[in-house]
Amino acid sequence: MTPIQQQASKATHAEVTGIRPAGNRAILVELSSLDAVLSLQAQLTAHPQPGQIDVIAAAATVLVTAESSQAIGALAAHVRGLDLDAPAEIQSALVTIDVVYDGEDLDEVASLTGLGREAVVAAHTGQLWTAAFAGFAPGFAYLTGENPSLEVPRRRSPRTAVPAGAVALGGAYSAVYPRQSPGGWQLIGRTDAVMWDLGRENPALIRPGDNVRFNAVRAQATVTAGRQAETRQPAEDQPSEEEFPAGEGAGLIVRKPGLQATIQDLGRPGFASLGVSSAGAMDRGALRRANRLVGNREGAAGIELLFGGLELEALTDQVLAVTGAEVPLEITPASKGGTTPARHPECDAPFALLAGEMLKVGNATRGLRSYLAVRGGIGGPEALGSRSTDTMSGVGPNLLEAGTVLPVEPANPGSVVGHPEVSPLPESDQATVLRVVPGPRQDWFSCETLQDFLKQEWTVTPQSNRIGLRLKGQSLSRSRDGELSSEGTVRGAVQVPPEGQPVLFLSDHPVTGGYPVIAVVVHADLDKAAQLPPGTTVRFAAAPPSAALPETLKESSHA
Repeated sequence: MTPIQQQASKATHAEVTGIRPAGNRAILVELSSLDAVLSLQAQLTAHPQPGQIDVIAAAATVLVTAESSQAIGALAAHVRGLDLDAPAEIQSALVTIDVVYDGEDLDEVASLTGLGREAVVAAHTGQLWTAAFAGFAPGFAYLTGENPSLEVPRRRSPRTAVPAGAVALGGAYSAVYPRQSPGGWQLIGRTDAVMWDLGRENPALIRPGDNVRFNAVRAQATVTAGRQAETRQPAEDQPSEEEFPAGEGAGLIVRKPGLQATIQDLGRPGFASLGVSSAGAMDRGALRRANRLVGNREGAAGIELLFGGLELEALTDQVLAVTGAEVPLEITPASKGGTTPARHPECDAPFALLAGEMLKVGNATRGLRSYLAVRGGIGGPEALGSRSTDTMSGVGPNLLEAGTVLPVEPANPGSVVGHPEVSPLPESDQATVLRVVPGPRQDWFSCETLQDFLKQEWTVTPQSNRIGLRLKGQSLSRSRDGELSSEGTVRGAVQVPPEGQPVLFLSDHPVTGGYPVIAVVVHADLDKAAQLPPGTTVRFAAAPPSAALPETLKESSHA
């Protein structure tokens, strides 16, 4: 691989043109050029500031997240003092990807561009593309072309599932979806290229700075890359990071997983620049409480379950606790022929599950997600420093299935079980109020639309999941036309697609998005959003000044 140097633009001075709050723990830095974007990302990555978590580069912005509003205020001041004319060193390689051009939106793209199908394919394959930055999902690279002939708007309503390997166009970019995920880009073809593989030395097939050529084929699509040492192994030869091995530490076995049961800890922050969201427990407070109750550190891995329905058998004696949604618990004895009655432990308190006993978690009567912690914490392989299942990116273990054996880590020496606690849950008979601060793209909406957003009640739809809450209500209209360039997003961001129905991003959200963010739910209210089942209602309320960002940052919003 030959190093290439991204030189600062000679036509304009590389500078910060604006700093916008993106919630109360993040800023969106607007920059004068892509060179300035790359320079800022490189400097913050090489010299992270106190409290800094993630740095997400995009076409003309860099999103920076931090541990607190105080830390993000200091980061904003630091960013304003950096010299962005400094060049950024990037490694480059040529990647060639075979594509079958039969996408669902190929005719639509031909119509939008005024080209025929064949001309669209010729334009896509006839130019050299460059990976400007990564985002949205692991292995998703935003590719810029040499001419604007294929610039097309995103779909008015994003698809809930775009297949893995889909080759797409969105705005001025092209990309390949690394796995099945929601998406609003125009689909023109498909490839067998593996865009993300944790078994490789570098998981991403295409890195920022790489050059990409697409090759039209009529049959099976393949990939060739300049990095011969990183060729993907056959799937059957790769070690699986999603298997939980039985062995000395095996403590529980899943008999019934319920609707959706996953392993979750507090997530993997710090990898958003690779397209990997932090993921982790949706209701982090509930997971922390469950771990405290059994004497674990608060970030130990437990089980997150949706609507209950989980059945676990203890292989060895265990201490458990269940928090979050209100669910009935029943423990049946190991001896099926005996007369020992079933036990019914309480939620939000520790209890014993002896070897051979079965725990049944019933259907939730209030709330949506429950959290089960086991003393010592659930073990197994880590992916990027976490055991969390990320349903968006596919990083981490699979959903739990019947027969899954869960290893349990040894308890921390000297740790003790905790006293019963209370799980705060939203009231089911009234709208849940979520406090918001202005979004970085609130100026895409009129004052009347902003008032409509705040005064009405929104209904949570069944299409909601760990990626986000899809809400239904009176449509919100934008005050300006055109497309927003893709940029970093945060947990709690409320995006508004062209159809006007907002989406509230949650734990497994994509790290970048192309729809304007009208508001961001404050960090303290995100656990409440995790407990909202379909059919319940939400109302957004402007957060008081104490929940917003420091005054020093507000003053820099148009630096």
